[in-house]
Amino acid sequence: MQNILLLSDTHSYMDYAILKYVKQADEVWHAGDIGDLKVTDSIKEHKPLKAVYGNIDDTKIRSEFPLHNRFFCEDVDVWITHIGGYPPKYNSRIRDALKTNPPDLFICGHSHILKVIPDKSLDLLHMNPGAVGKHGFHKKRTMLRFKIDGKHIKDLEIIEFDRR
Repeated sequence: MQNILLLSDTHSYMDYAILKYVKQADEVWHAGDIGDLKVTDSIKEHKPLKAVYGNIDDTKIRSEFPLHNRFFCEDVDVWITHIGGYPPKYNSRIRDALKTNPPDLFICGHSHILKVIPDKSLDLLHMNPGAVGKHGFHKKRTMLRFKIDGKHIKDLEIIEFDRR
């Protein structure tokens, strides 16, 4: 069983409250708009990290992290990208690939809107953890945590902070 912390849209922001949850996870996943490698470096000091770059990320971040990250966590096929849309309005750049070879868990960021939506037509679960940074229009900073146990995604929790 793996305890996963999922975050996105840090926009260069990291604090002790976020790191408290990082330390409780087995692995941390970042869905882009990192902003500064200090964010991912601080996560990697404590836990393994899987991440993608987002539209605001510079060439340093783009050279360290991919646009798409597809991997297995236990028996769950995971695909993380920053701009992916949501069911059924997926981004046109990934729609065909998503329909041809859907993962079990499709994760994106970008919108700053927390969403967890089952897509019954593709038999996948879509997650967007919202934004945990302080830059953007969101009123609350959010992250998600959950467990992966074999093929099962369970014990999903929303972690919410005030924006400022």
